[in-house]
Amino acid sequence: MRIIDSHCHLDDKSYQNDLQEVVARAEAADVVRAMVVGVSEASSRRCAALADNSDFFYASVGIHPHDAADTDEGVLTRLAELAKGDRVKAWGECGLDFNRMYSPKDVQETWFVRQLEVAQSLDLPLIFHERDTEGRFLEMLSAHRFDGLRGVVHCFSGSTQEMEAYLDMGLHIGVTGIVTIQKRGEHLREQVLAIPRERLLVETDAPYLTPAPHKNKVRRNEPAFVREVLFKLAAVRGDDVELLADTVWNNTTALFDLS
Repeated sequence: MRIIDSHCHLDDKSYQNDLQEVVARAEAADVVRAMVVGVSEASSRRCAALADNSDFFYASVGIHPHDAADTDEGVLTRLAELAKGDRVKAWGECGLDFNRMYSPKDVQETWFVRQLEVAQSLDLPLIFHERDTEGRFLEMLSAHRFDGLRGVVHCFSGSTQEMEAYLDMGLHIGVTGIVTIQKRGEHLREQVLAIPRERLLVETDAPYLTPAPHKNKVRRNEPAFVREVLFKLAAVRGDDVELLADTVWNNTTALFDLS
């Protein structure tokens, strides 16, 4: 079995003392690749460096909506240059987040649109972040959609109507450990039944969102635990886990053009 963690943040400082051990545990759990995802200029540089120094990693670069207030055109220019690296395979995570409001709405929206434009110019797939936008993210994405748009709505937590709209756009849906949580994941477990198998990706969002049963033992998530997401998805959907693993592997490698 081959598994890819399609979204994690192993550049986080919580891994600075045991990253090699984290990778070893992942490989022992059949997780043989991971996409480390940039959220700022600094983290994008760290992610690109990780990918340049280990075959285990691929990288994305981008600006998270939380960091939009610290962005300017110079940042995007430098990230666009970084994105030319052989192991940088996506733009993001970018989007809108109206939950904690670390950046004002209008600022988030401005830099979301600009990142769509940059990703289009580079012909890169996008990794999208959406939280509590009450349809505004979908409205903006629809308004600024471009030919050749491809990407994944990471850590999907929206409405079924939004999910259907994303699928109609040709986007993939990223499923995290939330699907394993008894109460919090109840609605998501219903929704994943309607996602075509060929549009599913699995992810940890490590160090966040540790899946059950690990969440009762450790706080920090890691790529090895994406195996629990895959197995839960298979159980909920009634899919053969080996078949689902192969399909999700193919989905991920095709979306991000991974060798």
